Amino acid sequence: MSKGRRTVAARAALVLALAGLLASCQSAIEQTYQPTVAPSSTPQIVAEVQKNDPRAAMGAREHPRIVASYGGEYKDAKTERLVARITGALTAVSENPNQSYRITILNSPAINAFALPGGYLYVTRGLLALANDASEVAAVLSHEMAHVTANHGIERQKKEEAEVIASRVVAEVLSSNIAGKQALARGKLRLAAFSRNQELQADVIGVRMLGEAGYDPYAAARFLDSMAAYGQFNAVDPESDQSLDFLSSHPNAPQRVELARRHARAFGAEGTVGDRGRDYYLAGIDGLLYGDSPQEGYVRGQTFLHGKLGIRFDVPAGFQIDNKADAVLATGPGDIAIRFDGVADNQRQSLVNYISSGWVTGLKTDTIRPATINGLEAATARAAADRWEFDVTVVRIGNQIYRFLTAVPQGSPALEPTADVLKSSFRQLTPQEVASLKPLRVRVVTARAGDTVASLAGRMMGTDRKLDLFRLINAMTATSTIKPGDKVKIITE
Repeated sequence: MSKGRRTVAARAALVLALAGLLASCQSAIEQTYQPTVAPSSTPQIVAEVQKNDPRAAMGAREHPRIVASYGGEYKDAKTERLVARITGALTAVSENPNQSYRITILNSPAINAFALPGGYLYVTRGLLALANDASEVAAVLSHEMAHVTANHGIERQKKEEAEVIASRVVAEVLSSNIAGKQALARGKLRLAAFSRNQELQADVIGVRMLGEAGYDPYAAARFLDSMAAYGQFNAVDPESDQSLDFLSSHPNAPQRVELARRHARAFGAEGTVGDRGRDYYLAGIDGLLYGDSPQEGYVRGQTFLHGKLGIRFDVPAGFQIDNKADAVLATGPGDIAIRFDGVADNQRQSLVNYISSGWVTGLKTDTIRPATINGLEAATARAAADRWEFDVTVVRIGNQIYRFLTAVPQGSPALEPTADVLKSSFRQLTPQEVASLKPLRVRVVTARAGDTVASLAGRMMGTDRKLDLFRLINAMTATSTIKPGDKVKIITE
């Protein structure tokens, strides 16, 4: 096993150790955000989706769960009109002109798109941020529409029913509501997966739809390349969770890219046929929310900030923060991990009593101590489980208890200094700080004289890999250049 794989395995074991330390867990972020999961009324291509079609009933049944799994719907009239425009152009050349479609933009930074029987189409805002023109989104949507018209969803109906049963079992057996939701999300991903033959068939149909709708038919191959670059970008971080991303359910073999190019050649030579729709696409996504939503809190370098909860804390240098649905995780050198979450505090018991109330496995009761952290009531303790040692710190703010778990391998001298960074930096945000917090967004800018790839990339926010991310979202190579008048995307507030 390589060093990189050993590190990933060790950190995976560490995350499991953190989870195993908890007898029960509910996230503060989860408690504060309950997305609306009713089927959307906009954007949609028709007033209603085939009322009497049993396939539509199947899609309608799964729709609320899909929406909940991906953080709710993303509501922005300009972006919705853009996606509806693209879908409408494709519907006109569909193999089944009687098939109507409902398109939902999911409020997720993951890069994904998929379809359910009955014409339910989904695309994440993360995918819209990666695409660089309308033809690339059309390539993704035409592929998914092809699954619908080819009845691939019906062929996997039995698999869907088995997943629904399995997700019910998970929800009923696991005490944590969040664990059930995570299992359901993974289940929904598997529902979105088709066989290799189905994927290739959808590719062929999709490229034909692209060309006949007047879009650049080479966009399919081009966006497959962009997604491959996205996968490589994320691969730099071995802890990155890509399980809800497009490439997990749509294998990106080189021969698939070549197949897409071969079918595109039926419409003409690359660069000579079809409309990319770049200008109106960039106008449609200008201001698109990028990365974490305000409901989830923000990661800014080594700091986590949550405006709605009014809290912030730092992790040590060299740690990477992963803002997940059920908790905030951070991993660092030496197989050290941190978990942060929150629970409702309705009983108002002392924090010393709370730590010893049974939710910590391996607790060393003689180490429990009351404390004060930046003026807030707190308590700390130590625990041990398997080959790990833990610092447990809890802090009360109003009717909420926030919890830090810091885990290190047994005997590591890093436990106390790591936990001390968390404790010393955890505090409430001032009203001015809350007001100044702004989400990251996609901003479209026009290059001026003197602008370069490096200077524009320097304006990026929310990442320490500014140049790499700038090139990625603008489909640029290491040798790409900028000239005055070029429109590019940057990520900023």
